[in-house]
Amino acid sequence: MVFLDQEKIRAQFPALQQEMQNRPVIFFDGPGGTQVPKSVMEAMSSYLQESNANAHGAFATSNKTDRLVNSARLAMADFLGCDRDEIVFGANMTTLTFAFSRAIARELQPGDEIVVTEIDHYANVSPWLALKEKGVIIRTIGINPEDCTLDLAEFKRQINEQTKLVAVGYASNAVGTINNVAEIVKIAHAVDALVFIDAVHYAPHGLIDVKALDCDFLTCSAYKFFGPHVGILYSKREHLSRLRPYKVKPAPTNIPDCWETGTQNFEGLAGVVATVKYLAELGYEILPSAENRRTAIVTAMKAINNYEQELCQHLVAGLLQIPGLTFYGISDPQRFAWRTPTVAIRLRGQTPYAVAKALGDRGIFTWHGNLYALGLTERLGIESSGGLVRIGLVHYNTVDEINRLLTALTEISALSVA
Repeated sequence: MVFLDQEKIRAQFPALQQEMQNRPVIFFDGPGGTQVPKSVMEAMSSYLQESNANAHGAFATSNKTDRLVNSARLAMADFLGCDRDEIVFGANMTTLTFAFSRAIARELQPGDEIVVTEIDHYANVSPWLALKEKGVIIRTIGINPEDCTLDLAEFKRQINEQTKLVAVGYASNAVGTINNVAEIVKIAHAVDALVFIDAVHYAPHGLIDVKALDCDFLTCSAYKFFGPHVGILYSKREHLSRLRPYKVKPAPTNIPDCWETGTQNFEGLAGVVATVKYLAELGYEILPSAENRRTAIVTAMKAINNYEQELCQHLVAGLLQIPGLTFYGISDPQRFAWRTPTVAIRLRGQTPYAVAKALGDRGIFTWHGNLYALGLTERLGIESSGGLVRIGLVHYNTVDEINRLLTALTEISALSVA
């Protein structure tokens, strides 16, 4: 097992040094947005101080911005395993998905079908539901409620010659389930359907290789893997070239620039470069002989995944011992390869808000509600009663923090029973 130096990792995240009531704050809110290394903050500040200018000008700071954009494309290409001209930047994943859904809709006809799922974040559902106004038929794949996994048998039944696109999440941002996206891509491509993958939640937890996966589109957000608010989209070059973007007339016509609406968040792109550097340096520490940045990233993500699996086993085992707690998702340790360390719970007699508030008052930060996975909370029958409490771990979290959470939940549960 590869060792992650937690003390060194945590020292790079200033937010982790905060305290409440003379105790360290615990950030279990990662799925909503991770904390950021100091090096990322410094890169963004440095850009604003030394290079702040729009792109494509005939002067020094603008030239620096041009080089920065290229560096950001190269960094994300290494992160996702693709080529630099297959990377598109935007405000966030949701905005990018709406933009591409509109462009894809140019090729659709009434009666064409798109497949979405009950388990996904609505950023990869609503943009496709909006195409019903064009006469597109939307089919929704259900879940197995007992473990919150996709019903692949139903998926296979729903796919047909009219299916033009499948929209699916790499992993559930609400309950942590990792979907079998490789199998889904194969099934979809067998009927010549495109596949649009939301990898926002998966990106901080596991290695992504878009070429091996053979997906057509994949989105993620730097804000969810230790960076700033920047959305990233990968698309096969053939699609970027064929599809027509909605854009202003003077904007560039070359790919991928023609897909980037308006002025980009350049200081955010400086942060993206620094974020990928942070992960790569973690990989180089583990494997100093790594031949390039992609190899270092692969090494880092494998180590992160292994460490988080250990955290997840400790967390789930402890949660299942708490009286009055309902657990949603995969709970069998033998199947943890199919989940991220993001878990969802409810406590008997208390709303998710009340539990999250009680934890927050103790300096333990978690999320509550439907988490934008509205189809999931509706399917589970808990939307009207407040949804879920979500506990999301990443690689800067520790076993000690989990133990403090378990103690707090046990106390909160006891108060509820009393």
